[in-house]
Amino acid sequence: MKVKKIPMRTCVVTKEKCEKKDLIRIVRTPDKQVVVDLTGKLNGKGAYLKKDLEVINKARQSKVLDRVLEVSVEDQVYDDLINLIK
Repeated sequence: MKVKKIPMRTCVVTKEKCEKKDLIRIVRTPDKQVVVDLTGKLNGKGAYLKKDLEVINKARQSKVLDRVLEVSVEDQVYDDLINLIK
């Protein structure tokens, strides 16, 4: 019997490799908007964060998403992420 492959992704803050289902994907769409991708399939450049309040706060302070996505990320995106976790 075939073993199903588990997709692994790296958190941009902690640099940990985790299962895709344990992470949240943030996407810069082709028209330069930053959105939270709940489906994991939106078109654009993506970055993954662990589903942890400390990680999201650290990402906000260090502006790591700004560097990875090459665009300024608004506070509303971080607020959406925090609400999503709670």
